Amino acid sequence: MTDVTAPGSVGGAADAAVREKMSLGAVSWALYEWGRNPYVIICTIYVFAPYLAAQVIGDPVEGQAQIAGLNKWAGLAIACFAPFVGAAADRAGRRKIPLGIVTAFMAVCIALLWFVQPGGGGIFPEWIWFPLLLVIGMAFPLTEALHNAMLSGATSPRLLPHVSGLGLALGNAASVLILIFTLVFLAFPGAVDWSWIPKEPAFGLDPATFEPQRFVAIMCAVWLVVFSAPMMLYTADTTRGMGWIQAAREGVGGVAATLKTIMRDRPDIVRFLAARMLYADGKTAILISGGVYAAGMMHWGFIEMVIYGISLSIIAVLGGFVGGWLDDLVGPKRAIQIEIGVTAITLASMASFQHDTIFWVIKPDMTPVWSFPYFQTIPELAYLAVVSVIAVSITAAYASSRTFMTRLAPKDMIGELFGIYALAGTATVWMGPLLVDVLTRWGQKNAPDWALQLGFGSIVVLLIGGFAILWGVKEQPAD
Repeated sequence: MTDVTAPGSVGGAADAAVREKMSLGAVSWALYEWGRNPYVIICTIYVFAPYLAAQVIGDPVEGQAQIAGLNKWAGLAIACFAPFVGAAADRAGRRKIPLGIVTAFMAVCIALLWFVQPGGGGIFPEWIWFPLLLVIGMAFPLTEALHNAMLSGATSPRLLPHVSGLGLALGNAASVLILIFTLVFLAFPGAVDWSWIPKEPAFGLDPATFEPQRFVAIMCAVWLVVFSAPMMLYTADTTRGMGWIQAAREGVGGVAATLKTIMRDRPDIVRFLAARMLYADGKTAILISGGVYAAGMMHWGFIEMVIYGISLSIIAVLGGFVGGWLDDLVGPKRAIQIEIGVTAITLASMASFQHDTIFWVIKPDMTPVWSFPYFQTIPELAYLAVVSVIAVSITAAYASSRTFMTRLAPKDMIGELFGIYALAGTATVWMGPLLVDVLTRWGQKNAPDWALQLGFGSIVVLLIGGFAILWGVKEQPAD
């Protein structure tokens, strides 16, 4: 067995030179995110959702409204059960069996997205996408809660942050890898005449029936099954614990008791969690709606969206470094305020674009600015520049928020408070999609030329609300 050495992790004072190593079970736990996370990037943001809006629903504006409505209902369901499933999982016994069942069910639903065609040309009716994506949207946070609950048993306390970080890194790396494969073997073939690109899409897929766009669902489903298997085989599961019904009952009671305690004794923590509840929901809504919005607003097709996804996935990695640098420079609270402010400004800028207009009124020369066959116009390149900034600011805010939570939380309550922190990230996850849905539909009736911008730009309300509440939080370490 080959172990993976955790960077910077060392033993005790007596054997400081000996590095502690991740076991196969710990690496397998992290590998689960390599298998699961690409679905979010590839299907819900950059490839399948834009195809769904433009080709199946048939109208980018209506597509944005319907997909936002779907995420609204999924978010409401998530808010009702996901936090308490996590609390119950901390107290329950075996988690592998329920996690394996939910993962397998989710993989089947993802694979069935292959049959979603314009006009219902497959074996299922056209509207099958709605229940499939709704079920996947509810199953995904269940797998997250159960998977997170297994972390403490997967490795030693010293290596917990390293294993957790490895999982996040693998999830992002897998997404970029699959996007590159999609670009080279599914999107480019038949569209460009470059010697290093195959002449036809892989596996005999037919672009005329949108098979390359639909095939990404098959890839994500198979990827999920293959790379969740090591965790099911090698990661340790808890053998002792209470039954799931009792665990759920005590989990709800534990969440309520912790909330009562911090409301009485730690009001700054309550204010921060309320602020995060709003601005995190806004950032999540940007991620969920950003792909459909970009495809509809800039008139981008399959190839452009895949290149767009690869670029932003790589650029977003900088956000972690920017967040750490700002934390050191001005403190985590000020860092979050800067990151929210930058996100709000760039969001407003994104809402000012059309395919031939920037900043609402400027109509630049549309002559191609370079020979590369994609992103040739000034509005496209300007939009890419603005979106690159928001990708960094969103990632940085996630990193700074965790840092600020550890600054505020008393050491003897940090585990419980990170459970409430997770609750704050899911309790209002429906609000962003609700705003996008309502404002897009209002724009369809009253300002059709700006319906996409009105719906997408409405997310700024959540960012402003979170920024305002955060202003009253005192940045002082807990005792």
